[in-house]
Amino acid sequence: MLRPERTIGLMADGEHTAAERAVSEFRAGRPVMILNEGQAAFVIGVEAIDDKSAAQLDAVAAGRARLVLPSARLRRLGLDRTLPGSLAFPDVDRARIEALALKVDARADAPVAAASAMDLMALELATISLVLPAVLVIPVDPAAVAGEVLRVDGEALRSYRLAAAQVVRLISRAPVPLEGAQDTEFVVFRGGEGLRDQVAIVVGKPDLSGPVLVRLHSACLTGDLFGSLKCDCGDQLRGTVGYMTENGGGILLYLDQEGRGNGIANKIRAYKLQSQGYDTYDADEMLGFDLDQRRFDFAAEMLKQLGVKQVEIMTNNPLKIAALTRAGLDVVEERRVHGRPTTENVLYLASKRDRAGHFIDLEELVAHRPIDD
Repeated sequence: MLRPERTIGLMADGEHTAAERAVSEFRAGRPVMILNEGQAAFVIGVEAIDDKSAAQLDAVAAGRARLVLPSARLRRLGLDRTLPGSLAFPDVDRARIEALALKVDARADAPVAAASAMDLMALELATISLVLPAVLVIPVDPAAVAGEVLRVDGEALRSYRLAAAQVVRLISRAPVPLEGAQDTEFVVFRGGEGLRDQVAIVVGKPDLSGPVLVRLHSACLTGDLFGSLKCDCGDQLRGTVGYMTENGGGILLYLDQEGRGNGIANKIRAYKLQSQGYDTYDADEMLGFDLDQRRFDFAAEMLKQLGVKQVEIMTNNPLKIAALTRAGLDVVEERRVHGRPTTENVLYLASKRDRAGHFIDLEELVAHRPIDD
């Protein structure tokens, strides 16, 4: 017979499992039914809507569909909004959906209602699914719905991100010698949002009894792997490992948080907008994102499981410093990490400094490392 506390644990795991299944369905482009306080609604991301599905959804909606957008996108539609809202869709019109969700010069074409609890849950599902934060919501009678549609309780979605972001498990570890850093170990954790794999790279033999050199590095496929000139991520990554190698070792956390937590697809959408002259944060806002979607709770937990108590952090980002401090780690020193300024990334670096408060002395960087022609 199970003890009561074990039964409670199983129930909590069941809620997380339901949320994770909902994420999988939503990312696959299939509608999910959210249940909340006796109400139910189909929710589907706008990315998944084509002409065929729009016609099918229109038949189900019977004039009751609404498009839910975050405050960032509403501001780009010409509204002074700090909270999400919804626009009524008497007809599920794909062209209108795409314009309101993505078009650069679109403007709100109807009154915007305050987002309901159901609407906020739908946006939360989009956020943790790493898709565009624009969702079609269609109220339904769950008893009248036939067919296999995944159902998820709204409370499971509400609690999932906070709970999941703090839970990581060490899965595997092995020595992986790197060029210029032969004594290096990769430690793989599983957890955070979406149960993604997160990697701690232990460089050398850091002394865990004192402050440990630490960097929280969000994955950047374009910069880290392909050497994109649009950012300084690759330089920061390799520079950090080199510095740790020469200074007694350290731990670099390589976190699956592409595009400031927006996902690779949305990052590339933002890059397209940047190519049209918008800065990195304006581009994200056009897609419905605020300055930064990342959480670092699980990063602090990874460090704790590795035995770290005091941190000498290598970052320019005040959010990372604050997150580790809130998690109970002692941040005893801060070190800045800079890459080379280029013609392609100088606006990006200035935007991070001016709009997100990153500690970047761009003038000094340019003075000591001239911009590449």
